[in-house]
Amino acid sequence: MSESASPKNALIYGVDDTPPWGQTLGLGLQHYLTMFGSTVAIPLILAKPLGIADAPQSIALLIGTIFVASGLATLLQTSRLGNRLPIVQGGTFSFLSPAIAICSLPSLAQQPWQLRMRHVQGAVISGSAVEILLGYSGLVGRLVRLIGPISIAPTIALIGLSLFKVGAPVAGKHWGIGALTISLIIVCSQLLRRVHRAFELFPIVLSIGGAWLVAALLSALGVFGADHPAYTSLSNLKATPWVRLPYPLQWGMPVFSVAATTAMLAGYLASMVESIGDYYACARLSGAPLPTRRTINRGIGTEGIGCLIAGLLGTGNGTTSYSENIGAIGLTRVGSRRVVQVGALLMIALGTVGKFGAVFTTIPQPIVGGMYCAMFGIIAAVGLSNLQYVDLNSPRNLFILGFAFFMGLSLPQYFATNPLRFEPQWAADLLNTLGSTGMAVGALISMVLDNVIPGSASERGHDAWHAAER
Repeated sequence: MSESASPKNALIYGVDDTPPWGQTLGLGLQHYLTMFGSTVAIPLILAKPLGIADAPQSIALLIGTIFVASGLATLLQTSRLGNRLPIVQGGTFSFLSPAIAICSLPSLAQQPWQLRMRHVQGAVISGSAVEILLGYSGLVGRLVRLIGPISIAPTIALIGLSLFKVGAPVAGKHWGIGALTISLIIVCSQLLRRVHRAFELFPIVLSIGGAWLVAALLSALGVFGADHPAYTSLSNLKATPWVRLPYPLQWGMPVFSVAATTAMLAGYLASMVESIGDYYACARLSGAPLPTRRTINRGIGTEGIGCLIAGLLGTGNGTTSYSENIGAIGLTRVGSRRVVQVGALLMIALGTVGKFGAVFTTIPQPIVGGMYCAMFGIIAAVGLSNLQYVDLNSPRNLFILGFAFFMGLSLPQYFATNPLRFEPQWAADLLNTLGSTGMAVGALISMVLDNVIPGSASERGHDAWHAAER
């Protein structure tokens, strides 16, 4: 997210402008490519917890489904139902930890993957009802006062930190290809970003593509055999249909539980607060009016509807605002709402092409692991960046932050080896799911302590944080 705003008269196209259709299509495709890397990563991460790591057709369907849900959510957010900002909606990493915790429940360990998905769906749908209520009732504008940078820093940072197990261990299945992926991401995103705009806009796509090409060539030359972790083959494409339209309840009826929903609400909290900041940044960069409380409420309510759609379709995730695409607006100086809507239509169209999703199931695991190492580290850093507004010389703040971070990492390790087993079962599942979700632990501890332990608004970072938002 860019912190500096371009002057309104420096925009090539403002929020209400409609560029020529050729430019609109090209710019819409660029928005699609900008959100592409983060969106594809989500089904790939969920594959193992769901139990479909060895079922490429199921992963392909999941990839198509999440793009269709993202496109529909973006169209709603840019319509009169939403906040009408040119802001892309897509899958969120905030929901990953709760989803993984739900899939890891002892009661689901030996169940078919569709049942695990239906439990995640139930949590996403239930949470979406809460987000819709908070948004359209106007409560979110009031509740946000209880949330400050001390709460947000560990909540978001723990999203990235808690996923360390899918970083180096996955990339290390073949460090040659894994390290190549990491190196390409560093070179493209940090060293070459000023050389050409393509490196600044699409570092993840270019890096994955480069490493993927190397792995494919080594596979074709016989250097990597069929049993090699970096072996690349397009054989999965043959069994995948060309067209496959995702539909509601395609995996079966969602399963609702208090435990799963409570854990997922931590993901919703992180998503909502991050989105509010995105609204201000998007408005500044696109030349739109400063978001009012009504705009924020309507935006959050519509994000809830987007999550409801994602839950009904069964993406295993929800939708939220994408900071990456806001950055693209700042770089291109094109803030047109119509451009984002065309990008959304491309998401929907390509999401229904079955073989499109199947292509990405051929990405070797070491490449995926290398991508995780870079992306999740950035998420952790984004969370920590909120501490710039906080008085870090305050013993109060240091205690809250240190305790929240440590328990957010330590408590899930305890629950992983010592799950609670008692009656009633729903209560045990509730505590197991919450305790296994580092983000939920960190959010709960930091939010409670930050509002209970006395501290001034300046000390807690509220003054500087809200000033920066505006």
